Amino acid sequence: MASEVRLPRLGQGMESGTIVKWLKAQGERVEKGEALYEVDTEKATQEVEAEQSGVLLRITVASGEVPVGQTVALIGEQGEALAEELLRPAASNGDADVPVAEVSHPHAGRPQPKPDLGAALGRDTLEAERLKASPLARRIARERGVELGELSGSGPDGRIIVDDVERAASRAASLPPSSLATPRSVVGGAGEVEAIPLTNTRRTIARRLTAASALPVFQLTVTAEMTNANALVERARALDPGVRVTVTDLLAKLCARALVRHGELNAQFTDDALLRFPSVNIGIAVAAPQGLVVPVIASVERLSLAEVAERRAELVARAREGRLAPGDLDGGTFTISNLGMYGVEQFVAVLNPPQAAILAVGATLAQPVARAGAVVVAPMMAMTLTVDHRAVDGGPAAAFLRTLKTLLEEPALAL
Repeated sequence: MASEVRLPRLGQGMESGTIVKWLKAQGERVEKGEALYEVDTEKATQEVEAEQSGVLLRITVASGEVPVGQTVALIGEQGEALAEELLRPAASNGDADVPVAEVSHPHAGRPQPKPDLGAALGRDTLEAERLKASPLARRIARERGVELGELSGSGPDGRIIVDDVERAASRAASLPPSSLATPRSVVGGAGEVEAIPLTNTRRTIARRLTAASALPVFQLTVTAEMTNANALVERARALDPGVRVTVTDLLAKLCARALVRHGELNAQFTDDALLRFPSVNIGIAVAAPQGLVVPVIASVERLSLAEVAERRAELVARAREGRLAPGDLDGGTFTISNLGMYGVEQFVAVLNPPQAAILAVGATLAQPVARAGAVVVAPMMAMTLTVDHRAVDGGPAAAFLRTLKTLLEEPALAL
């Protein structure tokens, strides 16, 4: 009997995903463990493997957004007759708005009336939930203050998807009321302005940064002399040419050492408690083609400098290829954002919720400094720490920066 291929939950909090492309054609033989299709989540694009062997009898969702648990294909044996209920379009397969692997709809099997979009205008959230909309679209609509009943869905069978909600929110924010009903081309003095559709990654960045901007944060800045740190990085490269150690790798290692000593910053704030973590999982901000991503190096305090460099290089390469798995982005307890390679001297990074702190690192510049009563020129690097004041006070944050500065200026103390 044919088996249904359902969209799996690929990470904590995932409610839906967007099928980008199928790697197997309908009618093609598939072996268990083979990559079947690519799905774009809020965090990454990932290949989904077949859970059984057989023939890909039917692709029920060729592309687009579907909720977790939705049937997207059927796998069975060649020539097998398919049950009528398995041949229904994806949007009519039970209650597509509920992850079918987890919840049984109380009216399953009964014909459901089509929602009256006009009557839904102005009703409360409970009424809005009856509209055909993906779980992620509903959540974003609540966050952005978009009324679902006012939207026309562009998904299968009129289903409201994330793109519909985001377009409505963007129009409401940027256009006068008289322009909301009819999209228009914006023309500048030198020609038509380019409109670039938002990707899932860009939407996620926007939501997270908007949420972070509402947090009570403060910033502290120190400048460290990098003479010994730079020398250590050069020696590490010479000792093992196969591993290219960078200043970011050394920073990650030294931050981990400082966070072990100052556990107040290796934490998260929740409504019920402060969570302090036993391991230091450091996220490295990466400018990937699809947008900013923060892959995580786990348990950095247990790794050697070379191991940190290897893991960082692997994650950065996959980030720039768009091949990060959701697990690569989960579990971070502290983040480093380094723009020094772009010549940026100093900047303030936006907090990466729910983490309590993020370190912004600038370029290393030759600057005059006082040493033993004389003025000398030395390589100096500015670092700015942004801290969630709900979780950490100024004293512990300053103590962490002092320790980090000491370790950077004398890295042999930590390695």
